[in-house]
Amino acid sequence: MRQLSWTAIGLLALPVLALPVLALPVLAQAQTAPTPSPGATALPEVNVIAPTPLLGSGVNPDTIPAQTTTLNSSDLSRLGVPDLTGSLNQQIGGVNLSSASGNPFQPDLLYHGFTASPLQGTPQGLAVYVNGERFNNAFGDTVDWALIPDLAINSLNLVGSNPAFGLNALGGAVNVQMKNGFTYHGFESDISGGSFTTAQSEFQYGKQIGDTALYMAGSLMHQGGWRDLQSSDIYNFYGDLGWRNDWEEVHINVTAAHSGLNGPGTSPVQLLAADPAAQFTGPNAIFDNYVNVNLNGNFQLTDTTSIQAVAYYDYFHEFVTNGNATSDVPCNDGSGLMCSSPGVPSTTLGGGTIPAFLGNNPLSYSELDNQTTNTNGYGVSAQVTNTNDVFGLRNHAVAGFSFDGAQTEFGGLSYLGGITDVTRVFIGPGVIIDEPGINSPVSVAISNAYYGAFFTDTLNLTPQLAMTLSGRFNAADIDLTDQNGGDLTGNHSYNHFNPGAGLTYRVTPWLTAYAGYADANRAPTPAELSCAGPEDSCSLANFFTGDPNLKQVVAHTIEAGVRGSFAPSPDSSISYNIGLYHSDVDDDIVFINSPTYDRAYFANIPQTRRQGVDVGVQFRNSRWLAYLQYSYIDATYQSTFVESAGNNPDADVNGNETIVPGDRLPGVPANLIKLGVYYKVTPKWTVGAIGTAQTGQYLFGDEANLTPQLPGFFTLNLTTNYQITPKIAFFATINNVTNEKYYTYGTFSPTNTVFLAQAPDATDPRSYSPGAPIGVLVGVRVTLG
Repeated sequence: MRQLSWTAIGLLALPVLALPVLALPVLAQAQTAPTPSPGATALPEVNVIAPTPLLGSGVNPDTIPAQTTTLNSSDLSRLGVPDLTGSLNQQIGGVNLSSASGNPFQPDLLYHGFTASPLQGTPQGLAVYVNGERFNNAFGDTVDWALIPDLAINSLNLVGSNPAFGLNALGGAVNVQMKNGFTYHGFESDISGGSFTTAQSEFQYGKQIGDTALYMAGSLMHQGGWRDLQSSDIYNFYGDLGWRNDWEEVHINVTAAHSGLNGPGTSPVQLLAADPAAQFTGPNAIFDNYVNVNLNGNFQLTDTTSIQAVAYYDYFHEFVTNGNATSDVPCNDGSGLMCSSPGVPSTTLGGGTIPAFLGNNPLSYSELDNQTTNTNGYGVSAQVTNTNDVFGLRNHAVAGFSFDGAQTEFGGLSYLGGITDVTRVFIGPGVIIDEPGINSPVSVAISNAYYGAFFTDTLNLTPQLAMTLSGRFNAADIDLTDQNGGDLTGNHSYNHFNPGAGLTYRVTPWLTAYAGYADANRAPTPAELSCAGPEDSCSLANFFTGDPNLKQVVAHTIEAGVRGSFAPSPDSSISYNIGLYHSDVDDDIVFINSPTYDRAYFANIPQTRRQGVDVGVQFRNSRWLAYLQYSYIDATYQSTFVESAGNNPDADVNGNETIVPGDRLPGVPANLIKLGVYYKVTPKWTVGAIGTAQTGQYLFGDEANLTPQLPGFFTLNLTTNYQITPKIAFFATINNVTNEKYYTYGTFSPTNTVFLAQAPDATDPRSYSPGAPIGVLVGVRVTLG
């Protein structure tokens, strides 16, 4: 049984120091329209959607010709503690999570088959913004969800394809707005803990004095995990100072975050059968440090014209350490040396050969791949919003520009060392591997400069019919300079204009129909540009080997559907949506297996497609909240290509697999179902149940769909909360109450290169990432004025 670490025990001090009593949120607030916590003051909610990343220029959601979803802070806290990605997964159609890393706080978020991931090497197809600032990391367009302080989120919009959201918005965008002292008043502090040695504490405070407001939020979290060497430590702080009068509003806010996430990744299925907690190889850890300063404002020039602007600076440092099986093994020629391939001696710095220092058993060796990323990012965006009538018709026009720049230093280094018998963890200090063209130390400086000019205009042709025209010109310059004098140096430029157009028609007060078309593009990332050919293949832990070019990716999306709401009785409402989408993606970038063992490379393929339908309904009254979401996602390749099959056991006689049009993209389930029911038993006591289900998905490395899919699954969570006093409440959640055995990610592992003590006869290369078993979380929160 795992013991609670001193770090976890230390988490408990935060609310004790902040407040002499403990308390928790009233989950019943999520059952009805958002209401202020006892002792706190909330301003009336404004039901608008941002048509661009910048805040302060909202439009009526009925006039947007694409799927749109909004979650507020109460929606994010339905299971007691706020959770951005978990709430999207449980409540929103078209969304699913997967976990290649095996860490629950490091998920890949998929929407309609497009991904926003914290892991390098994942093709990124969603744009993410926080307070109007691009949050996709400059180096790999990655999205580190753990660095966003969930407690401080005021609301988020998940929007379909919209050119105004710039690079990476192939499948849509997540636009997050944080709280400030004008939108949140009061003080809350909570403490919670439970299974997997979970301990967490949070606080938030908001105060307005005249035209000035202050908001602060902080959280500390430790989780020991349910698998070997799995753990999570996350520390977040967010602060906002704001000033406003009748014509201007200005905010400066600061985010500081640290996360240490150990994820055991995938494990071979026969190893998991013998020991469900076992990892394959280790260590597997990512340590992030992040500081961000954001200055944003909204300036009302006239009754109908305003300016929104944001400027930011951020610093991001990431260290990744990853233990792997090694392709360097003892030579079979009696030389007593290590070889990278038959007859080719392994080398270290200076070209020296590496002796077989642990003997002639190839299973005695492993490899440790370390990489460090240091990024200084900065940017500015501004837009003008005008709501003057045009030819006597209501009109909402926005035009603006953006610049996002970054300077990054990346370093990668691999070591050859030993391996532990049972846990398969690298034993150091090891010998540095320096094998030109195969695996060499890397040091590269990268400069990113992304420019954008955009507009969107919504014209109400009649009181029921609205037309939207939009467009954005994107330009990207990416320069790489090899610090070691190698062949990484290169300059790459991309530009593209993305148009958009659509109509919405309010058929009745309870029914709105919409249809729209939009283009979106993304530029190849520095990581992808450095690893873009069979001769320049690489591992995910050590990208850089060369600098060939790649084409930019362009998505063409059509959306259509209906949405609306009505009140069957004075105290109840029903809302619904039916949305269809069809996205053809030209020159999609995929990670293709290389003929070189355990390596791969990025390449353009002519076309992929994502299409499907989302259907949702929600009922709400003073005591009940119930919803049901169903999604069908058809994500397929539309081109023929051949790749090395790697460890896929169903490869052809040449070790390849052939992908043909209609083969499904790995990792995307065809069917998703989400359901939730919350009931207020008494004015003080609320209970709830949340279920998610999805059908199977093909394994990564099985792009030709040759092997069985990852099994589908259904998980059920139960939650309750009780308002002990007007200021103190208690909550409890049981996750995966049926203890469903399920997997969110699958691939193939080289079981023949590592000795598996728990399953010594394992031959099946299928490798899965297990989901969490049954777990309990309990907590209390206090709310004061």
